[in-house]
Amino acid sequence: MNDAITDSVHNLGLQALRSAYLQGDFTPRELIGQLTAQARRQSGYNAWISLLSDAQLEPYLSALEGKRPESLPLYGVPFAIKDNIDLAGIPTTAACPDFAYTPGESAAVVSALIAAGAVPLGKTNLDQFATGLVGTRSPYGEGKNSFNPDYISGGSSAGSAIATALGQVSFALGTDTAGSGRVPAVLNNLVGHKPTRGLLSTRGVVPACRTLDCVSIFALSCDDAAQLLDIAASYDPQDPYARPNTFYNRQRYFETAGAGHFRFGVPAQPDFQRDAETRALFDASVKRLEALGGEAVSVAFEPFLETARLLYEGPWVAERWLATRDVDSASMLPVINAIIATAEGKSAADAFAAQYRLAALKRQCDALLQDLDFIVTPTCPRFYTRAEMAEQPIVNNSLLGTYTNFVNLLDYSATAIPVGFTDCGVPWGVTLFSGAFDDIRLLSYAGLLHRACQLPLGATGHPAPPATDGTTAAVPERIKVVVCGAHLQGQPLNWQLTERGGQLVSETRSAPRYQLYALPDGKRPAMVRDDVDGTAIEVEVWSLPHGNFGSFVAGIPAPLGIGKVEMADGSWLSGFICEGYGLAGAHNITGYGGWRNWLATR
Repeated sequence: MNDAITDSVHNLGLQALRSAYLQGDFTPRELIGQLTAQARRQSGYNAWISLLSDAQLEPYLSALEGKRPESLPLYGVPFAIKDNIDLAGIPTTAACPDFAYTPGESAAVVSALIAAGAVPLGKTNLDQFATGLVGTRSPYGEGKNSFNPDYISGGSSAGSAIATALGQVSFALGTDTAGSGRVPAVLNNLVGHKPTRGLLSTRGVVPACRTLDCVSIFALSCDDAAQLLDIAASYDPQDPYARPNTFYNRQRYFETAGAGHFRFGVPAQPDFQRDAETRALFDASVKRLEALGGEAVSVAFEPFLETARLLYEGPWVAERWLATRDVDSASMLPVINAIIATAEGKSAADAFAAQYRLAALKRQCDALLQDLDFIVTPTCPRFYTRAEMAEQPIVNNSLLGTYTNFVNLLDYSATAIPVGFTDCGVPWGVTLFSGAFDDIRLLSYAGLLHRACQLPLGATGHPAPPATDGTTAAVPERIKVVVCGAHLQGQPLNWQLTERGGQLVSETRSAPRYQLYALPDGKRPAMVRDDVDGTAIEVEVWSLPHGNFGSFVAGIPAPLGIGKVEMADGSWLSGFICEGYGLAGAHNITGYGGWRNWLATR
């Protein structure tokens, strides 16, 4: 084995690992051998259900031979797979030995990562059938916190979090239905991203609540999570719940620079279950966001909390019953049986009533989220020792989900990040959430806060990497449009803006560099730039949802079009311009200062 590989824990951040491969510090075969040995030495944390043998690893390592590190985005990157997600030829147990089966092909999301060069080390431990937020509900041993084994690791994706935090893998796949990809992330000093529902294929995933399930990502940084999401979010037409990604929700729009001014919501009366340490860490996080340019807005949180209660008090628990209906109850842990048994007596009428209530609550929650870039909450109010969890397994689990259970029901995206450590050594963190397909924006804001906290990578002791330059400014949710004539308020074509959700931003003027003409039909003006004899023209600035901007532009008849217009404040915005040929027969009305003034004289 190469002398560069020692018993020390490697820095497995994607950027650091890529650099090590490019410098020839070690090969994937050497590194994977080291990491597998490390995982076996650290088996007392109960992170793994099955580690791949040398023979099982060989096809993945052989596929990389002869290839250059730069040829694949995840060349030689080791990763872990929660054992309710299929890996071809390896048993999937969902932490229930009697349920186990051996799939002939990998889950779609696993296949996408392997095709990008990633190497699976094995399948990780979980709360049985992904039912729990604690990590202690497994016949393969209780997951132990990577910083203090007396405490819970969080779950249900316990092993995925532990293996990543300990530096055995660069990242891991989990699943998230009620917070299973977020709670264990922050309790092990990791980033946990719960994507938009359907963005990552769930084909090849053992369902918990199939309509809500998401494959989640555990990563060492938000930068890594953004790259991994971009690769994993490959639309799968064979998954009936899959949704194609939007062009603006891609890694190229991930921002690492300052965010400027943003508005974020904070629960009006957050509940920390009388835990002073987590309250202090949360308050410090709000102050850090403000220092980064954020404006905190108090949010009445009861609609979100009522939604959260629907998950287990409502009929959705029947989906868990459906997923395990063919499993002998004697094969399941007593606590799992107890939870699934609550589905008994739920009727179709109950299911419809709950859906009606959810629709009403979503309308309220969406309204509270409107005009905010995101809402920040505790990821969990507090956390517990494994002994405390054994005393109150259901009650304490429920409290852990206070700020996570509602996210999937409301079809939101969420990013959980650690923000500091408690006196017992266990980290704790917050969650940023927003609407569907806001993944990259959330990861951008979360990355700013995460870097400001200056925490090490997982439990490895390695410092966080420096920020990389964002490649492209984020796509705004709304696009500003400068109008100067028939689209002004009260004018005949203003409906083309308002029916597309247009909102008036301001009544203002252009820079003093334009001439204004009335086209020959007398119904439309044309603004033409003139740096010598131009003047300021009265205009309005409207904003359109970016999804409606294209249809607005497509409806503009020649000789007019959309270009860039310089404003009085020096900014350049999209606005009406005119092709030169269109001025034939036009009347110069610049002296009137604006279209309305000219109309008033006719």
